[in-house]
Amino acid sequence: MVKVAVIGYGVIGQRLADGVALQDDMELVGIADVKPTISLRALVERGMPYNLYCAVPGMEKDLEEAGIPVSGGIDDLLSQVDIALDATGPGIGAKNKELYIKHGVKAIFQGGEKNSVADVFFHGYANYEKGADADFLKLTSCNTTGLIRTIDWLDRKVGVEKAAITIIRRVADPGDTFRGLTNNLMIEPVPNHQAVDLMTIMPHVDCTGVLIHTPVTHGHIISVVAKTKKDISPEEAIALFKTHPRMKVVKIADGFDSNGAFFRYARDKGNMRADMYEVGVWEECVAKSGDDLIFSINIPQEAITIPETIDAIRSCMGMQATGAEGVAETNKYLKMSAEG
Repeated sequence: MVKVAVIGYGVIGQRLADGVALQDDMELVGIADVKPTISLRALVERGMPYNLYCAVPGMEKDLEEAGIPVSGGIDDLLSQVDIALDATGPGIGAKNKELYIKHGVKAIFQGGEKNSVADVFFHGYANYEKGADADFLKLTSCNTTGLIRTIDWLDRKVGVEKAAITIIRRVADPGDTFRGLTNNLMIEPVPNHQAVDLMTIMPHVDCTGVLIHTPVTHGHIISVVAKTKKDISPEEAIALFKTHPRMKVVKIADGFDSNGAFFRYARDKGNMRADMYEVGVWEECVAKSGDDLIFSINIPQEAITIPETIDAIRSCMGMQATGAEGVAETNKYLKMSAEG
């Protein structure tokens, strides 16, 4: 049984805690945070299912005065675990790395950290085996995670030579106000980091892309134009996408006409926090332009990296030797299965 700590109980951390708790071959020893946030207050009202440790010595009083029970300090937590999932803000994880080294625990960092923080830039499907025995892994960002899922799956079937991507990016997570309220579409220079990151993990694919920030909160949309080595029809591509356990193929005609439709669907299903682990693929947006395949996907940014993070635990802890075995175990416990 692999013992796990989650450091940072924010947007990603709370979802990581829930995801690890679902794995029968892992034990969530505890979570660590520093302030009495809304998420921690809600956790208390849920019955405090996870033990909380104070991430910064001396801050215990603030938590306890807010009625949030504290089980100890971060050193107490790290002394009990095999691996830490660092879900803190950008730059904080790099500082925390010294703590992980001190306690002799492995760590997995999220996409906001620089690649240099880790031994391996990781994706469960595309390079699972590279994580074997590594001490420090870093996940791809939410957009890159979903993008690699689709490109990798297509690459396995027909080969992908190059891809051009356009990302219509939500500006902030639901509830965030620090970016302000805007009425603009802001563009970044080509290539965006998601294209560069994809090539880091899949160097045989020539990828470039444009990124546009939009004043919305529920999900990103990515449009992909892919040049494949073998011809594939839209119908064949749709059938292929349906065989991926971490993709959800939908139809605009059935009401999935927006990024918000996926959020509403997950909420109406009763998913915790309206979370979706799957990449959404619109059938009506899978088409051909000459020899190139075009498709569009929805990225539920708050939860999409959770399965790949759990894959990373399996890889670096040697729980399963191959990617096929590792992702299958993660999918089983998260109840993710293919349609076709």
